[in-house]
Amino acid sequence: MVISVPRLVIAAPSSGSGKTTVATGLMAAFASRGLAVSPHKVGPDYIDPGYHALATGRVGRNLDAYLCGTELIAPLFAHGARGCDLAVVEGVMGLYDGAAGEGELASTAQVAKLLRAPVVLVVDASSQSRSVAALVHGFASWDPEVRVSGVILNKVGSSRHEEMLREALDESGVPVLGCLRRAAQVDTPARHLGLVPVAERRSDAVDAVGAMAEQVRRGCDLDALYALARGAGELSGAAWDAAAAVVSSPPPPLPVPSLGAAAPRPPHRPERPRPQTPDGLRVVAVAGGAAFTFSYAEHAELLTAAGAEVVTFDPLRDEQLPDGTRGLVIGGGFPEVYAPELSANEPLRKAVAELAFGGAPVAAECAGLLYLSRELDGQPMCGVLDVSARMSERLTLGYRDAVAVSDSALAVAGTRMRGHEFHRTVVEPGAGAAPAWGVRAPERRVEGFVQQGVHASYLHTHWASQPGVARRFVERCRTS
Repeated sequence: MVISVPRLVIAAPSSGSGKTTVATGLMAAFASRGLAVSPHKVGPDYIDPGYHALATGRVGRNLDAYLCGTELIAPLFAHGARGCDLAVVEGVMGLYDGAAGEGELASTAQVAKLLRAPVVLVVDASSQSRSVAALVHGFASWDPEVRVSGVILNKVGSSRHEEMLREALDESGVPVLGCLRRAAQVDTPARHLGLVPVAERRSDAVDAVGAMAEQVRRGCDLDALYALARGAGELSGAAWDAAAAVVSSPPPPLPVPSLGAAAPRPPHRPERPRPQTPDGLRVVAVAGGAAFTFSYAEHAELLTAAGAEVVTFDPLRDEQLPDGTRGLVIGGGFPEVYAPELSANEPLRKAVAELAFGGAPVAAECAGLLYLSRELDGQPMCGVLDVSARMSERLTLGYRDAVAVSDSALAVAGTRMRGHEFHRTVVEPGAGAAPAWGVRAPERRVEGFVQQGVHASYLHTHWASQPGVARRFVERCRTS
């Protein structure tokens, strides 16, 4: 199979240069021309893809060579870009920045090479003139395999400033494909983990994306950028497919029921028949809404391929789990922002606790871990785990190489996975009697909790790297 979708990688010398503004604006501007635009983000970030989805009307997808492995980058890209006229890939950090101590691994440069895609460098020109040529020359010549094919100048102060920048770049051999003036209306609010997610400010986010598109339309040569995208090299190989991935994953042995720390059970209630969905499928409820916005699209696709019916619910609004729920996935987000509202929804908290104490599989990552705790910043949560969670001044950030310590509904002990941590909260204690993961770096430690069917941890993982996780989870839904 030959993959020939026109594509661009939008990169920058450093964070804060304007990648998200330019990439999102380009996506929206091209989509407004009637093109089917496939949005992608290098790295583990969940928030930018939400803005990408708003700009294109398609699911924003991540391309992370650390979490998924370099061999999955092109297949995952092809899966997301299938049937599209153009793909725009927003980079992460600076062009050559990747996983700490791992060389180019997980960098924008590496992904651009794996996709054989031209790179457009977004440069914050607010405090320079002729020096911009030296900067661009350095980035363009650092790695001959990375094709830096154009520059978009951002935060340009005036017509005279633009003229000086263009004159300097004439000597670099890298064409200027856009020039954007400072524009407050495209700014998006941020908090401790980056931009505020779209789900929390949808109306304002729509306006911001529209402003980004208009700024890009006015300042960029869209025809030249599309022509550049059409010059991307062809890729060979098959697109990633959730069904094929699940079928080819190893058979999912179920955990021994006695493993894990036993949790106190709620008062005895007469057993009720467990509802089943049509055709023998099991409902896997996935937390969504403003408090739980972090998820990779491939997780739901893998669960569906494994035989589940995936139903989203909002812990801020829904007082009961979806009918027929046999498993629960609670991903990341900002529950600390909504702790009073989450706590006030007592009927749902009780429903979650009853499901978990009944032995159903529950997969909780980061925000999900906080929601399952006894309390968060003093507000009662679900009480599934006997831990206390609170905000912290310390930012915990970075990739993690992990191994499953305990058999669980997700993995057998010894399963290796790579994850990512990004939070300003702590839970006490940090691990249970049966920890979820052993982490090798930056320090050796165990973390997380395996308790009956619950697997709760701070680590965000990408299940495309281990499709057997989804298959095992759904099998556990069938037998719990």
